[in-house]
Amino acid sequence: MCLCESLFQCSLGEECNGPETISTAGSEIPSSSEGLNSTETTLLIPEHQVIDKRHQSKDSIFFRDGVRRIDFVLSYVEDLNKEWEKKLERRKEFESNLQKAGLELETEDKKESEDGKIFFVKIHAPWEVLITYAEVLNIKVPIKENDIPSMVENPLDCVLYPLRLPEKVMHPEPDYFTAPFSKDKQELYLINDESTFFSPSMRNRIVNYILTRCPYGTEEGKKKFGIKRLLNNGTYTAAYPLHDCQYWKKASDPNCDSERYTLYMEWARFLRFYKEQPLVLIRKYYGEKIGIYFAWLGFYTEMLFLAAVVGLICFLYGLFTMDENMSSKEICDPAIGGEIIMCPLCDRDCEYWRLNTTCESSEYSHLFDNVATLFFAIFMGIWVTLFLEFWKRRQARLKYEWDLVDFEEEQQQLQLRPEYEAKCTQKKKNPVTQEMEPYLPLTSQAVRFCISGATVLFWVSLIIASMIAVIVYRLAVYAAFASLMENTQTLQPISGVLTPQLATSVTASCLNFIIIMILNFFYERIAIWITDMEIPRTHMEYENRLTMKMFLFQFVNYYSSCFYVAFFKGKFVGYPGAYTYMFNRWRNEECDPAGCLIELTTQLTIVMAGKQIWGNIQEAIVPWICNWWGRRKARNNPENLYSRWEQDHDLQTFGPLGLFYEYLEMVIQFGFITLFVASFPLAPLLALMNNILEIRVDSWKLTTQYRRPVAAKAHSIGVWQEILNGMAILSVVTNAFIVAFTSDMIPRLVYYYAYSENEDSPMSGYINNSLSVFLISDFPERNEPKENPENFVICRYRDYRYPPDHEKKYLHTMQFWHILAAKLAFIIIMEHVVFIVKFFVAWMIPDVPADVKAKIKREKYLTQKILHEYELEKLKERLCQGDKRATEKEFIATEGRMELSRAM
Repeated sequence: MCLCESLFQCSLGEECNGPETISTAGSEIPSSSEGLNSTETTLLIPEHQVIDKRHQSKDSIFFRDGVRRIDFVLSYVEDLNKEWEKKLERRKEFESNLQKAGLELETEDKKESEDGKIFFVKIHAPWEVLITYAEVLNIKVPIKENDIPSMVENPLDCVLYPLRLPEKVMHPEPDYFTAPFSKDKQELYLINDESTFFSPSMRNRIVNYILTRCPYGTEEGKKKFGIKRLLNNGTYTAAYPLHDCQYWKKASDPNCDSERYTLYMEWARFLRFYKEQPLVLIRKYYGEKIGIYFAWLGFYTEMLFLAAVVGLICFLYGLFTMDENMSSKEICDPAIGGEIIMCPLCDRDCEYWRLNTTCESSEYSHLFDNVATLFFAIFMGIWVTLFLEFWKRRQARLKYEWDLVDFEEEQQQLQLRPEYEAKCTQKKKNPVTQEMEPYLPLTSQAVRFCISGATVLFWVSLIIASMIAVIVYRLAVYAAFASLMENTQTLQPISGVLTPQLATSVTASCLNFIIIMILNFFYERIAIWITDMEIPRTHMEYENRLTMKMFLFQFVNYYSSCFYVAFFKGKFVGYPGAYTYMFNRWRNEECDPAGCLIELTTQLTIVMAGKQIWGNIQEAIVPWICNWWGRRKARNNPENLYSRWEQDHDLQTFGPLGLFYEYLEMVIQFGFITLFVASFPLAPLLALMNNILEIRVDSWKLTTQYRRPVAAKAHSIGVWQEILNGMAILSVVTNAFIVAFTSDMIPRLVYYYAYSENEDSPMSGYINNSLSVFLISDFPERNEPKENPENFVICRYRDYRYPPDHEKKYLHTMQFWHILAAKLAFIIIMEHVVFIVKFFVAWMIPDVPADVKAKIKREKYLTQKILHEYELEKLKERLCQGDKRATEKEFIATEGRMELSRAM
């Protein structure tokens, strides 16, 4: 019986009589070694090979014999409570079944641990187990060194040399042609040393596969299995693979590659921020799933450089043309802006005010609201297409280089989640495998989805309610800020910069950010809970469902306030004497006379920068403090008493959702720099600086502060690719609406071409033209200010309406409709132009580079040729040995298959 069949029968509850393996020294498993204490070695190790822990290097990643590598470590605490006996039985059964599956165990007694409380169970996967599950998991291994010439020399290599890493770091081992492993064809593969043929990441992936499916008994009539359940119920406290050495120095053992040290020195230090990433080494050490994340993050950061440069140029254009802006000149001019009396911004308590009090804010508004804004919005619509298309090409190259070409997510579909198998008691025949497997009845699925949908809808409604609460705050405190700034002498010097509008906007943005963080904290836990409740069938299905729930929530949570400022604030105000009110109580907000764009910029800056700062604190400082606190006692111990498994045990856990949160953080940032970039050209520059830091923070925490994650395969960034595509399309629409409705670009252009009366200075008179006149005596008592000390007769407000002496009193003028038509026409034209360019660029750029296609075909051909030649040789041997089953027809058929392969 093969090992995988043995484990499978164990999972079905059958009695397993698998191959006997080396037993645990001092473990709770009934075996031939029972009676040995935990400091003795196993019976199969000669006495002269016993290595006392005190003479072992702290960096040792081997059993006490110094030969068998530790592939995984389990830890537990012997807590003498009412659950103790049950946990003991679970551990005995679980470890016994691990041994029956072929794994070898060795236990470290709690007396040998640093705190005297923790037992450590070390797990080693022998060669027979590795080759069995390598075939089950379809792991590709080398069959021949790659003979395809490398890419043509890049003429910019000499310029880019300072950014390069040493060749031994970038490519730590030769490139090979690979093929899926088969136990029956072992002589086909390049097996030089069985102990190093499978990399540590492959080994821990195989062991984790066994751990997640190994049974440990029956409780309440249900078969229980999997290390995750044992961790959840406290039977074990931790399960993790080992780092290969300390990060700050190489391992003393010459058999250790010290890859962690190399990653730290060449990748995880901030001083290496300008260097390329050693993606091959990252993939080798952490697995493809983490490797593809850092490849995507690095590529995204590289592409941000172009967007940041163009955005900075647009910002500098606004800075250098600030003095030429006619609108701010007129607002600041005492003879123009100083003589224009504006209507109060709130009822009763607010006073009339002069337009030139917003002089500074109107000048700053020009930094972001100028003709370069239009260019940058169109540029970013094209940039996001280039980013996504070139990433597809980069991803295709990685799939070839990392042997993921034939890796399909469908392979994972056949691997059910252990939680699904445990919770689904009913079974039906799988139409693909024709085997009985658990399933969740349709009625149960419907009920769970209804509860899940209702929960998500409730939390999204809660976000909208919190946003409305912030809006009410803005409406309620504006009058207080206006009164405070007018009556406080110490605030008079900065009253030109810190206007009531700006003060309200900044404080509301800060309040909104705090609410966002609080809601995030609670919803993350709710989203995981409801996804667990749905009982997804596979790991991929689980991640996709959780991703959509979390992204929907984060999208509404982070962007709702920006959408309000961009598309709703100041749009439904009414006019003096007929204002519109929220809940018939609070008067809707008005925009600054210079426009709402500066407020959108403020909102975007606070939320985006605050999120990045808070994210870096959570990712770097919090784990460092936790690890420092956990290791404070161990620092006083002799070096050789603090073992490798204890050091890693004291690190933080990089859970199965660790990468999920990293992707989510970057995708939310991607939304900020695409959806609202027309309001803040410096957003890509902020994102670039953050990402340069993010790469090093993520690499530093992964290398120094976290336990080594279990390696996992992935050939793409998964569902995040579709989310990015959707945001790219939505960004074109949002930026077109921002330019049309939030900025003053279109009204200024309409005035310039249709209403200007000064040929020498076409924009002069624009401010006066954009403000309508209101007769103060027309104020109803609810709106009229309490005081009018200067006895003003008229006041101005931002709109295009007829004056009080006109027959169409206070109705919209024809200019209003012209501007509205121009805005709608601009949206249609801009969207169509950008979409046409986007689709043309996407069509022009193939998803897979031509040289990669050629290499894939060449590798498939050579691999098939090698396999066919191998089969032909084996057939010849059988014919020579007189095997009657090896007929001449079989020989001819094999040769014919080789000829057909060559022809294809």
